[in-house]
Amino acid sequence: MLNRSEENHLFPVFLKLDKIQTLIVGAGYVGLEKLGALLKNDDDASVKIVAPEIRQEIRDIAATHSGIELVTKAYDESDLAGINLVIGATNFYEVNKQVYSDAKAAGILVNVADTPELCDFYLGSTVKKGNLKIGISTNGKSPTFAKRLRAILEEVLPDHTDDVLQNLAEIRKALKGDFEKKIEALNKITASFVHEKNKN
Repeated sequence: MLNRSEENHLFPVFLKLDKIQTLIVGAGYVGLEKLGALLKNDDDASVKIVAPEIRQEIRDIAATHSGIELVTKAYDESDLAGINLVIGATNFYEVNKQVYSDAKAAGILVNVADTPELCDFYLGSTVKKGNLKIGISTNGKSPTFAKRLRAILEEVLPDHTDDVLQNLAEIRKALKGDFEKKIEALNKITASFVHEKNKN
């Protein structure tokens, strides 16, 4: 059994990636993977990528996404100007460590790929069904497990999940009373989801 110090204390946050500026340092395979993760969650994400060499797949993606800026040069601290979130994705530990140090000094949240001790946050696996999005975190212990769980959830969540959410949104708008009464009414309505599952 885990003691409290070993538990997952991460706080899940869903960022509006088109409202902030993200910097990816590195444009090889890892940079491509991180860019893909961002765009999977928001096709309009605003991303700056800095690297001396940029993988062709990244150039191809950037050609069809106006929010992506490519800068072909070695990273330096000035690249953090106007940046809200940083991802270090180079193959060089010293460069990644410098990115981390510079970002911390500038008060910017940073993630260095595959280096938990140089991360303020992790890029977890996400499940998306229309407006429903579920984030999965293993506290950096096993991204592979998170991916497997994501696949299971994607399979079991019904395709009409978004229709249910749209209907609930309409019901919520039509409800009368204060916030507490609305929550009570919505709790009664959504309780049926659990009861139906238990019957099956």
